[in-house]
Amino acid sequence: MTIIYEVDLAIDVDIAEAHARWLDAHVREMLGFAGFLEAEILDRRDPPAESGWVARCVRYRLADHASLDAYLRDHAPRMRAEGIARFGEQVRASRRILAVAARY
Repeated sequence: MTIIYEVDLAIDVDIAEAHARWLDAHVREMLGFAGFLEAEILDRRDPPAESGWVARCVRYRLADHASLDAYLRDHAPRMRAEGIARFGEQVRASRRILAVAARY
C-alpha cells in the first residue's frame, strides 16, 4: 500500500531563500532512502501563511509503510536535527502520514 508522508513547513521569510536551497538538497537525500519513490515541494496558497512567514509542504510518496517505519527509526532523528541545527525556531514543521485508499 502506497504511503504519503507530508511535512508542513512554516518558514521565516528572512531565511526563505536559504531554506529553499537547503530543502532541495534535503529532499534529494530523502529520495535516496529505501522505499522513497518521489517527492514534491508545494507552496501552500490556502490558508495563507502568517504575516512574515512562507508556508510550504513537502509530500513524499513511499512504496509501503515498512519503508516509512525504517526511515522513522533509522534516519528521521538525524534528518530532523540537521534542519533544527541550521534554522532553529525560524522553521516550524508538522507531519502527517496518509495511506492511499484508492487511485484513479
